[in-house]
Amino acid sequence: MRTRSAATDGPSAAVAPAASAAPRSTRAADVYALLKRDIADFRLVPGDRFTESEISERLGVSRTPVRQALFRLQQEGFVEVLFRAGWRVLPFDFKQFEQLYDLRMVLESEAVRRLCSGSPRIDRGALDGLADIWLVAAEARCRDMAQVGLWDEAFHCTLVRAAGNDEMTRVHREVTERIRIIRRLDFTQRPRVEATYDEHARILRAVLAQRADEACRLLSAHIASSQAEVRKITLHEVYLARQAPAEARRSGP
Repeated sequence: MRTRSAATDGPSAAVAPAASAAPRSTRAADVYALLKRDIADFRLVPGDRFTESEISERLGVSRTPVRQALFRLQQEGFVEVLFRAGWRVLPFDFKQFEQLYDLRMVLESEAVRRLCSGSPRIDRGALDGLADIWLVAAEARCRDMAQVGLWDEAFHCTLVRAAGNDEMTRVHREVTERIRIIRRLDFTQRPRVEATYDEHARILRAVLAQRADEACRLLSAHIASSQAEVRKITLHEVYLARQAPAEARRSGP
């Protein structure tokens, strides 16, 4: 059965009318970004089926940039084309997630060691920016789970970027994009907000004090905890995550 509602409804912003005058490659990039966000935000979940025409109608663009965007998502392992039946969001590949978390651990641990080395290549301003978010009093902590989820991703990306190696940053960014949907599930549960603040604060304090071994130990435990949660994820939880934003909109002002 085709799951039409996720592909034809939902709050994703349509491509602006002005985009019709933009180069086709730009429109395809816009569609790609919107569909990838739909997957990360659980508007499209594993198993959902849709057609190019449905996406084209929803976003107000022709089928050509939609097809280009979908082929790009197919190459990245997010969707697959079905013979004469449109497209489908692929099921989670948990073996791949495990491997990506292992790679993430390697990259971030090395970045933290470099941050603790005192190298002139380190971006101290980026670390100060993290401190402004994570080293705050309990009453000043953000309670918006979605926002904290975005800050969580930015925290780890900033640690790697601040270490000053562009290639490490690039690879880490690619890993981050592949595991984004899994990490977002963490922030559908209120206790994860407090735990994330506590764990990030301890990691950051160790980095700022240049205690490399302690920082790496704390970081490894933090990532391992998240990786363990990945193993517990069920498709039911994913569907619940999709329902949550819709329920919030219905109950909102």
